[in-house]
Amino acid sequence: MPSLHALANPARFLRLAKPLTPALLWPGIALVLFGCWAGLTLTPPDYLQGDSVRILYIHVPTAWLGMGGWTGIAVSSIVYLVWRHPLARVAARAIALPGALFAFLCLATGSIWGRPTWGTWWQWDGRLTSMLLLFFVYLAYMALARADAEQGGDGRVPAIYGVAGTVLLPIIRYSVVWWNTLHQGESIGLTSSTIDRSMLWPLWFTLAGFSLIFVGVVLMRMRAMLAREKREARLRRMAA
Repeated sequence: MPSLHALANPARFLRLAKPLTPALLWPGIALVLFGCWAGLTLTPPDYLQGDSVRILYIHVPTAWLGMGGWTGIAVSSIVYLVWRHPLARVAARAIALPGALFAFLCLATGSIWGRPTWGTWWQWDGRLTSMLLLFFVYLAYMALARADAEQGGDGRVPAIYGVAGTVLLPIIRYSVVWWNTLHQGESIGLTSSTIDRSMLWPLWFTLAGFSLIFVGVVLMRMRAMLAREKREARLRRMAA
């Protein structure tokens, strides 16, 4: 796959990633700010949940990216295991921290929403528990990747773990279907939604904005990791 090898070249990647990083981050921030402002000022309150429903403009994108981040780790891990592209290993490690952050924000915003809606900050239902497990899986991956790097490992063990962790994604996705839980069912689908369009439209701005920020942060972290590896390699050559 020569095209894939060409794209995985670190020098070519850095030439593309440097201008892409601000080109993704700044529009992403603008979209998030506009979406949050519109959601707070231009949409009506829900007839049952009142103003607490507005947290969906943050909660839904963070849930999406918490799961999407692990999907990125799994895809990068498969590419590394099959083709041994070092850039894929760097990508998986770069995704882990923002993915864990978005998973945490999903849990935090869900708890804030649950307090006035359910009368409690937390419930051990299928959706919340599986999302909490994903957050811990993120933390374990970061610890494993760091230990592997410090011990001079080849990255296969974190990559295998990254693929194995995908077992949680369908559990999170279908938990509200498989179990009778306190968490509400799926309200936003690919073709339809139970949320009225007058309240739903700002969500697409925050979803797009947070996605752009996520990719921009991952590119920024990959650039930093590659620069650190290059510096360490230069120091080893000087010491030799």
